[in-house]
Amino acid sequence: MSIRTPRTRLSLFAAGTTSLALFATACGGNGSGSSAAPGDFSYLSATENTTIKSTLATLSKGECKAANDALPLKVENVPQASLDQKLQLLAGQDALPVQFAAGNAPTLTQQLAESGKVADLEEQLSLKAISQLEPAAVSTVKALYGGELQVLPYEYNIEGIFYNKKLFQENDLKVPGTWEELVSVAAKLKDLGVQPFSASGQQGWPLTRLISGYLYRSLGPYALEDVADGGAKLTDPEYVKAAEEVAELGEKGYFGKGVGSIDYDTAMNEFLNGEAAMFYMGSWALANISDEKQNKVGVDNVGFMPFPAVPGGKGSVDQYPSNVGLGIALSAKSFDDKTGDWVSCIVENYGATALKDHGSISGFKVNTEVKDANEVTTQVRDTISASKQNVLWFEALFSTKATTVSQTNVASLVSGSMKPEQFMKTVQDALDAQ
Repeated sequence: MSIRTPRTRLSLFAAGTTSLALFATACGGNGSGSSAAPGDFSYLSATENTTIKSTLATLSKGECKAANDALPLKVENVPQASLDQKLQLLAGQDALPVQFAAGNAPTLTQQLAESGKVADLEEQLSLKAISQLEPAAVSTVKALYGGELQVLPYEYNIEGIFYNKKLFQENDLKVPGTWEELVSVAAKLKDLGVQPFSASGQQGWPLTRLISGYLYRSLGPYALEDVADGGAKLTDPEYVKAAEEVAELGEKGYFGKGVGSIDYDTAMNEFLNGEAAMFYMGSWALANISDEKQNKVGVDNVGFMPFPAVPGGKGSVDQYPSNVGLGIALSAKSFDDKTGDWVSCIVENYGATALKDHGSISGFKVNTEVKDANEVTTQVRDTISASKQNVLWFEALFSTKATTVSQTNVASLVSGSMKPEQFMKTVQDALDAQ
């Protein structure tokens, strides 16, 4: 797997936003002072992600009990939407926890690292511990974080479309291979009274992922890196075309009613309850899909397909968007021997425990044999192994400001209150303001 690092990646990350620049100045640029031995293994988690904290709790009572006895696990939750603000506040107070979910945009972690707040994991971890990270996951982390291993990949995800196999079979629908076929399937489902897609307009990114998916298929795997490099703009006709196609899905009612007010959990439940036939999401959703209490359609009735091809496009369906979820960073100030023991235990045991207990795929190697819980998990794991080239996502190379602008306006795009040209110009303007 490979992800090309764009020529201006470092300068893009370093630019940040005005608020981040002021934050970095307030924190100082020469580190966080002398280290302080932590009293516990504190972890600031995004409220929405239950898999990581559950797996850490399991490890604290099992394989990592010795590390936990020396430095007890303590979890604090914050809504993902408030995470960046919380991290900036704690960093300004020199009070970052031992371990924390990285910011929603890589630029924030870059700023924290430049201020000496984030541990350089390649310096802190032993070679043995580093060897427990999947090379593809390390490559993805470095592509996102300026060539440095600044976060641990508690998740390693590819993205695509989960679909209800039972609904497809009952209505004699074939898995679409092209964008036109996908739109045709959506039309047939709507005519049958079935909502074609479930998506969270409130979060925004599940919709912008569709725009980048179309761009990668039509323009090739470097479509958004070309924007980051300055060689193209989102307002170019071929980029606006992607926004037009996604807006048309909304115009035809394929996301159902009120998509702008649908949050992540509601969108997930719509799919798992059989109310929607398709759900664009990352492989982290396997934890929900594998949960019998959540999945009312049955795990055997869930399939996974790649984002479809755009005929005549330069991209390929085997180029999967990949990410490490909300990567987990560690505070430079509190990284001592006890922290190192905890982290070493995590990298050796997390992969197998998360897969066994939650059906969740991480960026850590699985050191004990774990039988996949179901067919769709096996399908995704095989897909990851076979993938030759991965890509990023719509906002991966954006500043924090442009990320926010993109994700807060895309619901207006699919609801029809913002034209595709206006949406792309609004995001491009935010990029140009860096």
